[in-house]
Amino acid sequence: MPITLDPTLRRELAKRIRYYNELGIYDFYRRDSDPAAGIQPEERESMAQRASAVEEDLIENASSRPESTAADSSQALRIVREDLGDCTRCRLHKQGRKQIVFGVGNPRAELMFIGEAPGADEDEQGEPFVGRAGQLLNNMIKAMGLCREDVYIANIIKCRPPGNRTPERDECETCSPFLMRQIAVIKPKVIVALGAVAAKTLLAINAPMAELRGHWYDFRATKLAVTYHPAFLLRDPRQKKEAWKDLQMVMKELGLEIPAKGPQ
Repeated sequence: MPITLDPTLRRELAKRIRYYNELGIYDFYRRDSDPAAGIQPEERESMAQRASAVEEDLIENASSRPESTAADSSQALRIVREDLGDCTRCRLHKQGRKQIVFGVGNPRAELMFIGEAPGADEDEQGEPFVGRAGQLLNNMIKAMGLCREDVYIANIIKCRPPGNRTPERDECETCSPFLMRQIAVIKPKVIVALGAVAAKTLLAINAPMAELRGHWYDFRATKLAVTYHPAFLLRDPRQKKEAWKDLQMVMKELGLEIPAKGPQ
């Protein structure tokens, strides 16, 4: 039997949706947890039904993203960037970041790389992957028979964490709606998650890299592969051969010719 939400709750949900829309957030995610542990099966089923009804109400009340009316993907990305603004939604804006690092590349790219977070060089220049790790990523892209301008490059979060520390979960959750909007605009055929943080955040899977690599994942109407972050490859060059295997898998999916020699 369908569950009807209390009118007061429905109004509060709609108000909350509008609030998040004003912040530029249009995608909503339900965190998997087990608050019903220890509850009887019939009570658990009732809770699941209520949660489902709330989720359907969120979808029903969520307004369309403003970029959906853009003339092209370039304009759509500009709208997403304008929505992001000089972001103060998480603590990172108070912890020394110089500027937001939004993303760069072809707005209609078939291939998108997503890393972890900006570093010092990226924070200085306002563009992802411009330091030593970025130079290696450029070599990886070149070895695939592409150039940097052919692909789109972004990070899970758009501000440099202090001391290049690993992004906190709440920081990723706050920033990820804007990344999801970028992905929805670009509509890449393939996404490559660079490193464990990017992979685990996008896939919501807590597994080691050895298990994450070598597989295709269905992600938001596209295919996602996982490989090592270029910064890790700089620390352990022995893994470059493994990363090249991952890129060859991507190239095969995109119909690119696979050269005999990988990135140096």
